Amino acid sequence: MAKKQNKQEAEQKKTLQEEQSVEQEAPKQEAEEPSLEQQMAALQEKLDRKENDYLLLMAEFDNFRRRTLREKQELIKNANERAMSELLPVIDDFERALAAMQQGGDKAALAEGVQLIYHKFVKYLEQQQVKPIESTGKEFDPELHDALTMCPAPDESLRGKVVDTTTKGYMINDKVLRHAKVVVGQ
Repeated sequence: MAKKQNKQEAEQKKTLQEEQSVEQEAPKQEAEEPSLEQQMAALQEKLDRKENDYLLLMAEFDNFRRRTLREKQELIKNANERAMSELLPVIDDFERALAAMQQGGDKAALAEGVQLIYHKFVKYLEQQQVKPIESTGKEFDPELHDALTMCPAPDESLRGKVVDTTTKGYMINDKVLRHAKVVVGQ
């Protein structure tokens, strides 16, 4: 019986110790959990950081947009300058030809000089991907040609085809730069 009593007392002591340790841990857990005000303050701080990050990102995007717009305008401006600077040697050649015409030089040499200038200019246009539209004898295409007039076709095979080209058309990168002005046979 004494053994039973000792055993019961030991169990009671053990249970009492467990209850005390649970009671001691409970206040610690409660103390470790932040209060509602602390939680709200932490959330408000987190929200403020996110809002600040958002504002910085918006400002950075706005700066990016402005910079790319400025770069695009600069690129367009510089592309035009380059094209014009490459035309200047052709203008110089024309000025020399005009000066030679005023001096009354050899007409054959003058004609040859103008021909050289023409070929130089055509070569420049080819470098810029500008190509003439071949029209005479071709089927009339309203995408490439502007019909100025229609005339009776000298041959049955020329009906609906371009009989004469009054102004040559040009394309740049497979896009019509200027439509060819043509006479169409009917």
